[in-house]
Amino acid sequence: MKLWGLRTRLLMAFSLLVVITAATVAGAAYVQSRTVILQQAQDATARVLVDKAAALYPLGPLPPAGGTLDRISGELSDRDLSSLVLYEDQASGNAQLRSLISPELRDQVRSGNVAWQRVDSGGTPMLVVGTRFTVLLPGGQQRASGIEAYIARSMDPEESSIDELATRAWLIGGVALVFAIGLALLAARGVLRPVRELGDAAQRLGAGDLRARISVRGSDELAGVARTFNETAEALERHVGELERMESDARRFVADVSHELRTPLAAMTAVADVLEQEASRLPGDAGRAARMTIDETHHLTRLVNDLIEVSRFDAGAAALAPEEVDVAEVVTASLRIRGWTGEVERDLPAGIFAVLDPRRLDVIVANLVGNAVRHGEKPVTLRLAETGEWITLEVADRGPGLAPAVLPHVFDRFYKADSARARSGGSGLGLAIAWENARLHGGTLVAENGMDGGAVFTLRLPRQGATA
Repeated sequence: MKLWGLRTRLLMAFSLLVVITAATVAGAAYVQSRTVILQQAQDATARVLVDKAAALYPLGPLPPAGGTLDRISGELSDRDLSSLVLYEDQASGNAQLRSLISPELRDQVRSGNVAWQRVDSGGTPMLVVGTRFTVLLPGGQQRASGIEAYIARSMDPEESSIDELATRAWLIGGVALVFAIGLALLAARGVLRPVRELGDAAQRLGAGDLRARISVRGSDELAGVARTFNETAEALERHVGELERMESDARRFVADVSHELRTPLAAMTAVADVLEQEASRLPGDAGRAARMTIDETHHLTRLVNDLIEVSRFDAGAAALAPEEVDVAEVVTASLRIRGWTGEVERDLPAGIFAVLDPRRLDVIVANLVGNAVRHGEKPVTLRLAETGEWITLEVADRGPGLAPAVLPHVFDRFYKADSARARSGGSGLGLAIAWENARLHGGTLVAENGMDGGAVFTLRLPRQGATA
């Protein structure tokens, strides 16, 4: 599972949503329940104190004697309550309770209020509630008696209830998280399955399987995407099929025309050969016309042969006839046949053997060296080297080199870097045929500019021939 994939994001979103919701609900319930529990405890203790204090009337003469304070303290105390009764500097009851009574609490009690306060006594939560006693005067009026009564009780039961509420809140949050994860997994599975199918189909489509389709389920947005993908794939299959048909027709047309031209060209070439022998004796315009006819016939013959070769590559009919050869001998023979021996500086060490098709290697050398001789500047150099299981043949010249805009297209068919050479002796197919022959051997052919200027073509071929 990817770190930030769709499945992970869905899990995080669902989990975060449910955890926040559960924490909010459980937290609010906890706070409200805690407030209710504490309020109920405070109210119940205050009522007990008020009821017991009311039962003690009349208090007796004032100032009260020591026995009166003891009686009040005894009446206020029970198994769960401890009490302390104060009058000026007199006190009766639990002396330890006095340390729990804050000045603020005493001030509220003295002002006539029933007041309470939660305090901590050695790690035990305690609730202290206080009130003051009044005396009834003739005429129905009341005045303060100066007697303060305080009772204290432990809050351990309430604290246990609150802790139980907190435990339940955590438990609810945990259960909600597990539920969220399960729900997110189900949602992710339902969402990711069509997305995964879409990705697989897109990958197959990109790899060339134009029949790739995905199932359309339901009517939601993902189903709409699936339908759109299928419609796009169908349109692409239709267009690609039409283009392939048109390309196949074009290739067949070129191949058919080229083959049909071979017979008349053979006759024209024979006539041109005869005419070439007589051209030097023809006067003026007739001689020039004869030489032009001879050149164009040879050019047309080369063009037709190149087109036939290209059609073989396009049809996948081009095949190698490999044999083990001394590469230097093949390259030297290619130069010698074309009369370039004196025009090319050679570094061709003998003894470099490779399993190659010598005819196709001759075609590569002829096109590369011919291109350098015709369009570059001397000296043209030819270097042969071996590196492990590969051989390298480098053809360089000292011309102006190739423009940056030309380099990406130098092996394109019918591409000529100089528009002024549109009617030159080349067909624009030589470098494309050389590149196809290098690929057929399982090698590469690269064009670049040298450090000292000039174009450099580097051919790399495996010594043991093509792997496929």
